[in-house]
Amino acid sequence: MGMTMTQKILAAHAGRDSVKAGELIEAKLDLVLGNDVTTPVAVDVFDKAGFTRVFDKDRIAIVLDHYTPCKDIKSAQLCKTARDFARRFDITHFYDVGQVGIEHALLPEKGIVGPGELIIGADSHTCTYGALGAFSTGVGSTDMAAGMAAGENWFKVPSAIKVVLTGKLRPWVSGKDVILHLIGMIGVDGALYRSLEFTGEGVSELTMDDRFTIANMAIEAGAKNGIFPVDDKTIEYITGRVNRPYTVYEADPDAEYERVVEIDLSALESTVALPHLPSNTKTVREVAGMHIDQVVIGSCTNGRISDLRIAAQILKGRKVAEGVRCIVIPATQEIYMQCLTEGLTQTFIEAGCAVSTPTCGPCLGGHMGCMCEGERAVTTTNRNFVGRMGHVKSEVVLASPAVAAASAVKGCIASPEELD
Repeated sequence: MGMTMTQKILAAHAGRDSVKAGELIEAKLDLVLGNDVTTPVAVDVFDKAGFTRVFDKDRIAIVLDHYTPCKDIKSAQLCKTARDFARRFDITHFYDVGQVGIEHALLPEKGIVGPGELIIGADSHTCTYGALGAFSTGVGSTDMAAGMAAGENWFKVPSAIKVVLTGKLRPWVSGKDVILHLIGMIGVDGALYRSLEFTGEGVSELTMDDRFTIANMAIEAGAKNGIFPVDDKTIEYITGRVNRPYTVYEADPDAEYERVVEIDLSALESTVALPHLPSNTKTVREVAGMHIDQVVIGSCTNGRISDLRIAAQILKGRKVAEGVRCIVIPATQEIYMQCLTEGLTQTFIEAGCAVSTPTCGPCLGGHMGCMCEGERAVTTTNRNFVGRMGHVKSEVVLASPAVAAASAVKGCIASPEELD
């Protein structure tokens, strides 16, 4: 029996010819990632274990993005712990305020992750890098500590679900709608500890930003990872970014999949996930008019330049509805500069938006957009659990940048077509 893409990457990093679903293996790591929330815990484990060196200072990334710029004394202390560790071991890929970006947008942008690589991160949305044909997955801070010291981790080889994409997305429909539709189909545990492997002719119709969004939210279906084949668009994206040898893996024709899911991209509509699960999906048509108090456009899911261009296209010449707060957060400094150069920032400000430095802040109810009891937000983030963006009696509706921007203008959940 052949192997899937994920299984081939794991086999190669374990120094084996083949692996099978369910096997426990020890595999070498290409990158270990942590942020300002998870790195301090890993540092504590690292020190208590008596480790005195890291396996490779060039293959560790520490990104201070969750609570920065620091919102309070506790977050400042967390950042100091991470800074001190990065300085102690001269970590090459250390990003602090002024250079930082949201980690899962920053690392691909800078070419720190690439095809065929094995990446772990102490953040659940590390699965984002599967858009580049890498195996990347979230781990706990203890595994991060072990990975930083040894350059290896244990893995259980996942079985796979094959997602076959056909057709072409309609205007205003994006990768966010694809992944919300899929999670709505299979549920938040529908891919539990499995690899979501995206294939089919429809893959070529998706932009890289669409793929990043889809891979980012694989974890919201319970998946160990999400992964896309490496094609011309992938190569174009990494050219000039990934300046080291890499390996492209393809699934064998006889690879074994537990399940095959087919999605016709041309049939998809703008979709949202209502509180309090990413699987609680509805088309915008079904819930249009629902009252909102806040809109957030950004995050590791949808804070890239194409996302902000779409939002600006909708907001240009219009105003955010009275009584609605709209917060726009470019995912990296480079994207922030692109927004300035292209006039997007001016468009957002003229529309009545608040534009923030790169941060994860509102996504996890950290800062820059916490809600109080009874408020509801439409947001381009990836989770809408109880209390995710503030008070336990606030509500989060997940949506694409197009829907978020249209909703900001209408003052309720809306599709862009309603503004025409």
